[in-house]
Amino acid sequence: MYDVSTAGEPVRPVPETEAEVEELAGEAQEAQPPTKEWWDDPRMPWRGRPSRAELWCIGLIIATGAYGLLTLPVRPWILGQWGAPTRDYILACFNGSNIAMVDIGARIGVGQHLPMWWAAIIAASLTSIKFDWLWWWAGRLWGRGVIDMIASRSKWAARTAYYAEAIARRFGGPAVFLVWFIPLLPSSIIYAFVGDARMSLRRFLFIDFLAGLTYRGLWMYAGYEMGTPAKDLVSQLAKYSMYLTIAGVIVVFIGVFRQQRRFAAQHR
Repeated sequence: MYDVSTAGEPVRPVPETEAEVEELAGEAQEAQPPTKEWWDDPRMPWRGRPSRAELWCIGLIIATGAYGLLTLPVRPWILGQWGAPTRDYILACFNGSNIAMVDIGARIGVGQHLPMWWAAIIAASLTSIKFDWLWWWAGRLWGRGVIDMIASRSKWAARTAYYAEAIARRFGGPAVFLVWFIPLLPSSIIYAFVGDARMSLRRFLFIDFLAGLTYRGLWMYAGYEMGTPAKDLVSQLAKYSMYLTIAGVIVVFIGVFRQQRRFAAQHR
């Protein structure tokens, strides 16, 4: 074995036998700092290696976000694909559409007979809360870690997250109901808070469903009061549904592009 060196670099031994190669390789591996595990990220809600339940929970939350983004173009497509009131019932079952509630209410207001209107509002309410239990579960698993995870996205997210937390602390269980009627407030924080506070899943879902039923009912009542103007507005939206669908596709691409850029920036 002999030594070589270049200007400015320390002298390094050059191995001549296989044993020396293995010895130097072992020394280099011991000197190298341990590789950071993918889950060891302070932005994640867990502390330490996540359990199977934690991985399932975060995976399903990510999947629901992708689902909401990818289905944006589908909603206006449904609006233009079928005539009223069929489209309203499909939208109610698909995403609990406020537009569908307004259209049903408006058609009842002008005297059209819709005997299954009550089924539409129940379906819309159930559809609206279909993923809410995930955030309740996240609160059970991680407690305040969920709030910190959401708040880390941006300054605006941090402000709204801590405001939502303050409301949850003040009102407790009724905050699950109130969050439906406060614009721009992240409901996920409220749901996680009551999950961490050990509210039962049955009680959480009951309050959440009651709030959804009230909220969708108000939209239906608004359509009923407006009558013909509301019905005509929904018809116009259906007429231009193709353009709305294209706009939805553009929004999806922009959303995916921004998420990829944010992910790349965070992992540089």
